[in-house]
Amino acid sequence: MSTKRIIKFEKDDCNPCNMVSEYLDRKGVVYETINPFNQPELAMQFRVRSVPTVILMEQEQELQRVIGFKPEELSALLAS
Repeated sequence: MSTKRIIKFEKDDCNPCNMVSEYLDRKGVVYETINPFNQPELAMQFRVRSVPTVILMEQEQELQRVIGFKPEELSALLAS
């Protein structure tokens, strides 16, 4: 059985990042938060170029990515 996980790249003082967090929290979604400025090696590994970036992973494979606060895309990602 494989488990999916969500990784959210964000930075402090980022309004769209806060909006994504609020959206995910309202949906009861568990996610890992990474600040790409504090962990640039992870940002490079996941090819993150802007925040917020939400990535749906299964094992070590990326299934889907949403850049910015896009509720429709986030909803589709959560339904995956």
